[in-house]
Parts: sequence; C-alpha cells; structure tokens
Amino acid sequence: MNASPDQLPYPPGISTTPIDGVVIFTGEPRMDSRGRFARFFDRDGLAQVHQGRPIVQINHSLTHKVGTVRGMHFQDARSPEAKWVRCLRGRVLDVAVDLRQDSSTFMHHFAIELSPETESALFIPEGCAHGFQVLSADSELLYLHSAPYRPDAEGGLRYDDPRLAINWPLPPTELSDRDMNFVFLDADFEGLKL
Repeated sequence: MNASPDQLPYPPGISTTPIDGVVIFTGEPRMDSRGRFARFFDRDGLAQVHQGRPIVQINHSLTHKVGTVRGMHFQDARSPEAKWVRCLRGRVLDVAVDLRQDSSTFMHHFAIELSPETESALFIPEGCAHGFQVLSADSELLYLHSAPYRPDAEGGLRYDDPRLAINWPLPPTELSDRDMNFVFLDADFEGLKL
C-alpha cells in the first residue's frame, strides 16, 4: 500500500507505510568485481525522516532459532526512542505497532520482511512498539537508536495480544520470560502520550 514515488513526501529510496511516520528506506548498493558497498545511514539524506534526532546507541542482535519472537518493546515518554532496524543476515518479519495516543493510526501495525537481499531498513518513530520473528536461523539485526535504553522507561506488549492481531508466519517460539509476562491490553488502554 505504498504511494507512488511522485506522491511521496520523501526523497527516492524512502517508502511510506500504512502507519503514520513508519517508513522503509531501501538503499542502492554498488557492486563490482571486488564485492559490494552499501550506505546504511545518511544523516543528511534521511533528514526528512530522521528530523535531526541523534543516534545515541547502536545495538546488534543474533537470534539462532527459526520461529523465535522478540518483542513487542517500546520506551515511554520518560525516554522515547525512534529506531532504524536493518537485517544483516538471515530473514525476519519485522513489526511496528503504533501506540501514540493522538495518532491517526493508533493501534495499527505494519509488518515487513527484512533481509540483506531486500536492502531495506525500517524506521520506527517514538511511541511505537517493535518486535520481530526469525524466519531463518542465525538472523542478525542492527538497530540505530535515538535515545539510550532506560529499563524504567521500557514497556512491552504481548506478541499474541488479540487487540494487535499480528499474523506471525510461524508458530512463535523461544520467547523470553520478560516477553511472556507482558499483559494483554485492556479496553481502557489509551496509548502513549509523548
């Protein structure tokens, strides 16, 4: 459901999604007989999306088993974070859920398969939860964060919350105790005020 390139408010290489502010950046690698070169982040080229947010933390994850779900995590108004997520190896289904109280896409989610072959990164703005499912063994993700991790500001959603209705392609496995202990959202959940 992406707009045509002439309708995008962003430069080429950036596609909108059904979630307000969640975008896909697809790079154009250069290849020759030596191998390849790809730009993963460009502060000036992505300024319209990134809007001057600093990159204050870079994380890497390696997940061994197919079917593993990590997430759905977010940081609240005490330390809201935006993030870029890119798959360096393997394949994952990456999911963003809009939890912003005043958003026109509140409680909607968007899922995309990320892999090195897609050359894509997903930008997830503040106030959105993020998680993923591993589709091939030993998948690796690189995350660029606009705020430092703060355990006291972290929250999470259950991967199987009926209000989210995320359609995981595989039976979810290998969840952490923390992720299994998140509670289902109740009918009174009004979202995050940032």
